[in-house]
Amino acid sequence: MKTVLIVDDQADLRRLVRWSLEVLEPAPTVHEATQGEAAYEMARQLVPDLVLMDVMMPGALSGLQVCEQIRATPALAHTKVVLLSARGQISDIQAGTAAGAHAYLVKPFSPQRLAEMAGRLLGA
Repeated sequence: MKTVLIVDDQADLRRLVRWSLEVLEPAPTVHEATQGEAAYEMARQLVPDLVLMDVMMPGALSGLQVCEQIRATPALAHTKVVLLSARGQISDIQAGTAAGAHAYLVKPFSPQRLAEMAGRLLGA
């Protein structure tokens, strides 16, 4: 069973992402966090297959910083990270790539596109 961690401070967006993943077969186990520090701790404990994470969040760590920490943690080497952000400038996407993200989706995004991307990254 694959595991996905959704990280966003907005409950509506977490719900949309969760709903988007329900179409995958088999459906992954989904966990949620609302800010960067909790997300990194959960990632270390859960060792998820995929993290779907907002870039701009409250707290000390942004999504970019959490992505960098995940990439720097050997136990999380297989974890894929997709950054979700309203910021869609080329420089924002380049910053996500530099942080180690496997993909970067600009909000608003298509739930179908998110599901397809997640399925590919999960090997579903």
